[in-house]
Amino acid sequence: MRVLLVEDDESIAMSLRRGLAMYGYEVDWVATAAEALHAARSDLVLLDLGLPDGDGLDVCRTLRSRSDVPIIVVSARSDEADRVVGLELGADDYVSKPFGVREVVARIRAVMRRVRPGEGPSEDGQYGRVTIDRRAGRVFLDGVEVQLARKEYELLSFLAEEPGALISREQIMEAVWDTNWFGPTKTLDVHVSALRRKLAGALIFESVRGMGFRLVVQPASATP
Repeated sequence: MRVLLVEDDESIAMSLRRGLAMYGYEVDWVATAAEALHAARSDLVLLDLGLPDGDGLDVCRTLRSRSDVPIIVVSARSDEADRVVGLELGADDYVSKPFGVREVVARIRAVMRRVRPGEGPSEDGQYGRVTIDRRAGRVFLDGVEVQLARKEYELLSFLAEEPGALISREQIMEAVWDTNWFGPTKTLDVHVSALRRKLAGALIFESVRGMGFRLVVQPASATP
């Protein structure tokens, strides 16, 4: 899925671009209103309002007059008036800064499910004996709910985005604990250990020394 990111703050753009790439999105970044209006067609637009050469609301209005591309406004403007105007001009959602990558991804998925039913990822996923119900934020092992702490669930959900892929510790920390996490990465090992214990025999959380983790799904017929 290709996303057009319209954002004049390079640090925010790079962080968001890197974070979205972890979830498999291809991101084209532009920094001005003019570039946004001349960019190649995308599947969704993330649009900042405070652009150096124009108001993002005008960009939103023009884009909507041209096509039905989903638009999510991403802005530091938190006034209700701006939110209302953006939605009235055709934006599909509005996210206020500061925000986390996971929040933006959740908004993208929700918008895509709403405007293009069937194109977004499914609400739940089956991983051998484990089911992740992403709408409800619940996990089941052999049909029985497994009680997970919030970060345990978010970690599992993230690793399950791409079973079998090696994901670096840095990618995991940024996606699950976000870019503003400055604590020890040892917390990641603690949460992985908890998931190993709670989902033993169904999922394997492989640790690759000096690199990261890989989620391996055991066949549904496997015994604990």
